[in-house]
Amino acid sequence: MTLLDWSIVIFLNGAVIVYALRLGRNTKTSGDWFLAGKTLPFWIVGLSLYATLIDSADLIADTGGAYSLGVRLFVPNLVGVIGGWFLMAHFIAIPMYRKGMYTNAEFLEARFGLGARIISVVVQVLYRTVMIGMISTAIFLLLHVVCAWSVVQAWTGVAVVALVATIYTMSGGLKSVAITDAIQGLVILVAAATIFAAVSQKVGGWSGLETAIAKKNPELARQMMHIGADVVETMDTSGLSTQALDRELKLGGSYDKESQILTRVTPAWLVVLSFTIVGFAYSIVNHTQSMRLLGSRSEWDMKMAIVPAGLLLIVMTFLSLGLGVMGRGLYPDTGMLPDGRADNVFPHILQQFGSPGLTGLVVAGVFAAAFSTYDSIGSTLSSLITRDLYGRLIVKDRDDAHYLGVAKWITPVIIFGSFIYVPALLSEGMIFTYLKVVGAFVVPLLTAYLLGTFTQVHRSSALPGLLIGVGFGILALIAPGLAVGSGIWLLPGFAINSYATAPIGCLVTALTMVVLTMIMGRTPKDQCFQSPKATDGWLYRSQQEIALPTVRDEKDSSIKQILPAIFGLAVWGIGLALVFLVWW
Repeated sequence: MTLLDWSIVIFLNGAVIVYALRLGRNTKTSGDWFLAGKTLPFWIVGLSLYATLIDSADLIADTGGAYSLGVRLFVPNLVGVIGGWFLMAHFIAIPMYRKGMYTNAEFLEARFGLGARIISVVVQVLYRTVMIGMISTAIFLLLHVVCAWSVVQAWTGVAVVALVATIYTMSGGLKSVAITDAIQGLVILVAAATIFAAVSQKVGGWSGLETAIAKKNPELARQMMHIGADVVETMDTSGLSTQALDRELKLGGSYDKESQILTRVTPAWLVVLSFTIVGFAYSIVNHTQSMRLLGSRSEWDMKMAIVPAGLLLIVMTFLSLGLGVMGRGLYPDTGMLPDGRADNVFPHILQQFGSPGLTGLVVAGVFAAAFSTYDSIGSTLSSLITRDLYGRLIVKDRDDAHYLGVAKWITPVIIFGSFIYVPALLSEGMIFTYLKVVGAFVVPLLTAYLLGTFTQVHRSSALPGLLIGVGFGILALIAPGLAVGSGIWLLPGFAINSYATAPIGCLVTALTMVVLTMIMGRTPKDQCFQSPKATDGWLYRSQQEIALPTVRDEKDSSIKQILPAIFGLAVWGIGLALVFLVWW
């Protein structure tokens, strides 16, 4: 990194941060801090949705994931996330918006009761702090590999970035965060396009990439470049004892005694289904997304926001994750990467192909991505903890300024507390750790949101369904280690496959809720959502106040009212076509 590079990093990010601090001076109430006073136009909401999703973990961890998994890692974004945004904006978030809800956890209490609300908060805190840990790890790898900083220097740099994001998030809340996200999102896009163009020339472009990989390994080329290819994993068992080999064989696969190679094949349809569920879970369960939608100035803006968000996500998915696929063409074996880690492919590419100015622009983009997600998750989780735990269960009736102060001071605890995940992220790989957590804990909540919105399942069905779904997820997390290490089988072999965790978790949660509904009966439509009571104190008052500026869609047939649905479906259709036609 040259002086020019650092000047670019500091100027691009410093200007945005100063602007965020200026915006923060206008934040006076909890409604301003949590929901920007419901004043955000669709384009700011859309850019913020996109920028929050594309963080430094995407530029580094997901690039490493694409290096390992190929174009199939496009599926969560192009099918799941965009589809989830559409369902969220057009259906699930509508009652939240109209009733003045601040968080998606409030939706679950209104529909299913307090227990579902509490589980939602606990799961989201666990799930999103893992993401902050991924961002911290990604920045560390960038500083350590690209800038050649020592371990101590790199982690000090990470702490400084986190501290700066904490300060301006505490100052301004959602309005500062959303507007700066919009600017940072453009910096991220330019940075990704710049490094993608440099690497693309080296591998002969996208069209020449498959040929380049096939020259070294035809099967690897098929795995990397086609979503419809089954996932094939091989294991050399020559160093295993007879007992250990027997345990591995019980997990499934075909074994060649002569070569002592165990081969396991996961069908493409299961991988696509699993990744689609993961993408839906991100959009629907993740309050960093619903918080932005609920801050829209009207229902029309909320629905229209997914159009720019989806288009940018399609482009960015190709640029960012496509870079990981290209990395496989450059470095076919992980041994060619620093420390033999797939997560190092992005820093290594930047180290190899960067030049003065270009490196600075890309690093500025990574830092912008980190800032945009530190602030987003910090403000989101503080709102959940303040409203759905502290204000709901502990201190119910103080003035608005008290809760605003609590939310601000919870923010640094969340951001810096997430560093506890770093050791696991460094040892297991970031993307695989993330997928495990989502499959285990987040998918049951996704099921509750979908059934709660589109069916009349009984109000009492969610809590048992969530407990059973999360219980299965915990078993799925610990079952592989116990089966291979100790011969203890908590689940059958097919259920231990990590790609099966999300679909099975969704299924057991849904079955539990449906069976209980068959026993207790459906909830009448007019009783599905219950409103808060005046005795709830601040929670009740704040909902009533923020519901006042709500602007509903006009009930007419004008073309403007149906444009969000038409354009939203068109964007989702582009994602589906790319997955099932172009890259299949």
